[in-house]
Parts: sequence; structure tokens; C-alpha cells
Amino acid sequence: MGDKIKRLARHRLVRWIAVGFAFAGLSLGLLKVMGGVLAWPYVVATFCSGVICTVFRFLVVDRWVFGHPRPTWKRLWQYNFANAAGFCVWWSAANVLKSIGVNYLLASMLAMFFSIGFSLHSNFFWIWRKPAAAVNSE
Repeated sequence: MGDKIKRLARHRLVRWIAVGFAFAGLSLGLLKVMGGVLAWPYVVATFCSGVICTVFRFLVVDRWVFGHPRPTWKRLWQYNFANAAGFCVWWSAANVLKSIGVNYLLASMLAMFFSIGFSLHSNFFWIWRKPAAAVNSE
């Protein structure tokens, strides 16, 4: 059973999901410290938490999930663009679903699936896609 878990942990998708969960927790922790303990305005705390987590999540995904020895400005820019686009996907889907009568909380949760799907696709097939030569040689 141990070998099976080790093989699964080496799988990129599993690592990508694990990083997402870990940084969701870190984001909430930072928000608690900044907004709750330090009493920063919520708008400032959420912005700072989001920026910090986005940069560090990029670094972890770049190295641990996709195995790049060094990050590049190009991938960082692409990752930030993909995150912004993922937010737009979530926001649009949540509002469309609510406008057709779906409960606002359920609409937000369902929209998360669209956003995660978009992020998964942009991360694996755009930012960190394998070059055509590497794909053909496998």
C-alpha cells in the first residue's frame, strides 16, 4: 500500500490539487492574522493574502508539481493572467447561475468547479505544457 501512495504522490495532478488545498488554508490563516489579529481593513487583508499566496503557490507549483529548477518571469506572468481569468470565470458563472434562480451559495460553489477546471486546463496545457518534442518522444 505504501508504494501505491508514493506513486500517487508523484502524480502531477495530485500534487497540483494538494498545493491548492494547502494554499487555501494558508490564505485563510493569513487573512485571520492580517484582518483578525492585526485589524487591517478587510480589503487590504484580502488583497495582501491573495498576492502572497499567488506568488508562493506559483513557486511551489513551478518547482514541486512541474519540476522546473528555476521560475521564469514568463511563467509567473502567465500564471497571474490565468488566475485573473479564473476569477472572471468564477464570477461570471456564479452570477449567471444566480440570475437563473440557483441559490447564491450553491451558485458560488458550482462556479468554483468551472474556475478549477479553467485553472487546471490553463496550468497543464498552457503555462506548464510539455514542448511538442517532449510529448512526441514519450
